This record gives sequence, C-alpha cells and structure tokens, in this order.
Amino acid sequence: MAQQAYMTETDNGGSGPERRGARFRRLMNRLVAGWRGDPRIWRRGIFLAAVAVILALVMLLHARIPNRIGNLGSLTETFLPWLGLLVPVLLVLALVRRSATALIAVLLPAIVWLNLFGGLISDKASSGGDLTVATHNVNADNADPSGTAKDVAASGADVVALEELTASAVPVYEKALASTYKYHSVEGTVGLWSKYPMTGVKSVDIKLGWTRAMRATVTTPAGQVAVYVAHLPSVRVKLEAGFTARQRDKSANALGEAIADEKLPRKILLGDLNGTMNDRALNAVTAQMRSTQGAAGSGFGFSWPASFPMARIDQIMVQGIEPVSSWTLPETGSDHLPVAARVNLATSS
Repeated sequence: MAQQAYMTETDNGGSGPERRGARFRRLMNRLVAGWRGDPRIWRRGIFLAAVAVILALVMLLHARIPNRIGNLGSLTETFLPWLGLLVPVLLVLALVRRSATALIAVLLPAIVWLNLFGGLISDKASSGGDLTVATHNVNADNADPSGTAKDVAASGADVVALEELTASAVPVYEKALASTYKYHSVEGTVGLWSKYPMTGVKSVDIKLGWTRAMRATVTTPAGQVAVYVAHLPSVRVKLEAGFTARQRDKSANALGEAIADEKLPRKILLGDLNGTMNDRALNAVTAQMRSTQGAAGSGFGFSWPASFPMARIDQIMVQGIEPVSSWTLPETGSDHLPVAARVNLATSS
C-alpha cells in the first residue's frame, strides 16, 4: 500500500525523483529542440568561440601579459578570479545563439579557471593550532578606532597587527587593547600587539622615507617567531597612466629582502600589501612565503573594499610554520576587512 501511494503521489505531480528527472529532460529538450538537423550549429557563434579562447589564454598566460603599458599585467592579476564570471555569460550566449562551436569553446576558460582557483572553493580549514594572528588596516579616517580595536581583539587573536595608524589615534588603540595585550609596539604608522613577550622590535626600511613596516620577535609557549608588519604603498588606476604601482613594487622588493635576511626560521608576515597573491610584483615576498588563506582558508577571503570585497590585498603569510585555518573578520569602521589565521608552531620545521 505504501508503494502504491508513493507512485500515485508522484504520478499526480508530486516532487519525487522521477518527477524532477522528467522536468529536467523536458527543459533540455526545449533548449535543443531547434538544434536537431540544423547544419549551422557549427558555423554560428564563431565570434563567441574566439572570445572564449582569448579568455582562456588570458587566464592561462597572465604572467606573460607585459607591465610596460600601464602595468596591465599586474592589473589583470589583481582581479584574475573575477574573469571567471565571464564563463557563465558566454555559456548563456552560446545557448541563445544555438552554437555548438561556442559551447565547446566555453569549456576551455571553465577548465582553466577551475585549475587556477578551484582549490579555493573548498574549505581547507582544520582544527588545532597553537597561535592565532590577525591583521587590519584600520583606515586613517576611521571614526571609531576604539570600537574597531575591540572588534579585532574579540577575534581571540594572540597577536594583532594594525596598519594606517595616525598619531592621534594611537593612544585610543593602546587604551582599547591594553587589557587584552600586555605587550605592544608602534613604529611609524604600523603597530603590533601581543599576549606574549616581544623583543628585537625595530622598523624595517621599505624605501619610502618614513616608517610603514616593522619586525619583532614574539616568544610564544612554542618558541620564538619573527613577526613582520607591513603596509606597502597604495596603487592607483588612472586613465592616463593605467595601473600605477612603481613605489609599491619597490617597497615589496625591499620587504622581501628583509624577510629573506631574517635569522629566525619561523616567520609571519601581517599587513596590507596592496596586492594579491597573483600579482607578480609581490614575487619577492610571495616566492618565499605561503598564504594562510590559500593553504588553509575557505573561499577567496577577499578583504577590500569592505562594503563589497573584490580582492584580498590584506595578507597573512608564513614561512616555516603550518597554517591551520584562515578567515576574514566582520566589517569594522574601516574600508578594509580584518583577516585572521590560526597556525601550528609545534609541528613546524
């Protein structure tokens, strides 16, 4: 009786699997109804197919796009993941045009995008870890520095880096964070707050003429870690000059040299690098360190702009340390989202 009732229900328009399967088949039949026997399905959509191939080549060979004209290569690499949005657009257009050639061509950029970024879609976070770190560009024009400081501290981070600190706001951050972090130091416009002792604090010269980077040795229960904080120069997109980033690139090279010269084997870099992991201009840093988001995060972890994040320019990178998890924190009074990560020092080399 139960079996009979089930068959009657689905046959009369229920939502059983047979009904859903039949609905899908009818939909597909309608989509391709006019394709059968149409000799032009291979001749139509040649332009769409060409666009799909070009899109695949741009994503596949992005490192070959020259920077000589407006830093076009770096600009492309900064927003490279977003090129994947063109794939479903091309797919719909290919269906509308009833072009088998275009449909097949669209597979190329889809495969390339999945090869580049498919690993970021899954959640790679795991449990454990013995140190939580966070970094936040707090924005010099932040109207609520005290609230921002408390929001970041609420993440439970053991070590917090703040960038774009102003002289007038520093006492506010110090007061708001004093009860949570016993140790701290501010160098120029960047600062580091820690629950564990800090020694060897010094500014790092990134060729700007003023201080926007620092390092410190943080002595955790699992041993010493060299922690770097950096705020690289901003980049600009201008109609007459393109993607201008010469000073950012110069500072990135200087930062990379400082990290390479570090004597401690375990290193953490926290800060606003004004560039993504795909941007070749950051190779001096990214070639020697791992992104915690790429290694143990969930999704792309975009951090800027806070109102509609489109790129992850706020970075947590490690060397000689195993990332466990990485995530973005809720929006504060800044135009950047804070980012955090948990790492494992005890099993790192």
